Amino acid sequence: MSRSNEIADAVVRTLDQYFRDLDGEKPAAIHDMVIRNVERPMLEFVLQRANGNQTVAAEMLGINRNTLRRKLTDYELL
Repeated sequence: MSRSNEIADAVVRTLDQYFRDLDGEKPAAIHDMVIRNVERPMLEFVLQRANGNQTVAAEMLGINRNTLRRKLTDYELL
C-alpha cells in the first residue's frame, strides 16, 4: 500500500506555484530557497516539541547537537 507523502506533495504544489508566478522569468537558487523555507520552521517546531532542550531536539532531528546549534545560529533562533 502506497501512502502519499504530504510534505513532498506540499513542496511540489509550492514549486508549481512558484514557477507559475515567475511568468517566464528564469528561476534562481531554488535549492537554497526550499531548504531555508522548510528548515527554519522545522527547527522551530522540533525545538518547541523538545521544550527548548537542544539535545532532545537534535536526537529528534537525527543530527548532532553541534550541527543543530550552528543551524539555530544561522537562522537566528538562539
